[in-house]
Amino acid sequence: MNDVAYWRNVPAGVWSYTIGGYQVMKKWLSYRERSLLGRDLSKDEAREVMNMARRIAAILLLEPALDANYRAVTAASFSWANTPEGSEKCIQQTEPAEPVQHE
Repeated sequence: MNDVAYWRNVPAGVWSYTIGGYQVMKKWLSYRERSLLGRDLSKDEAREVMNMARRIAAILLLEPALDANYRAVTAASFSWANTPEGSEKCIQQTEPAEPVQHE
């Protein structure tokens, strides 16, 4: 945060975790700087930083299993591109169903 107050015991992988090219925790904190808010972080905001770090750590721990699951699902998926008609011809447009009347 600054030379006096700082976050500690945040794993490097959690701190450097990015989504869409943005470092998640750093970006979140940048919108809550004293110069922007005119105040220090509230207790709830500080607690949110802790919770955010925990959630990101959980995502990082789950990544290997999620990646393995993704590989298994994609390997077992049907490839529409290998059909004789091609993927565009396999999808037929249908008439919309009649709306259901609820009583």
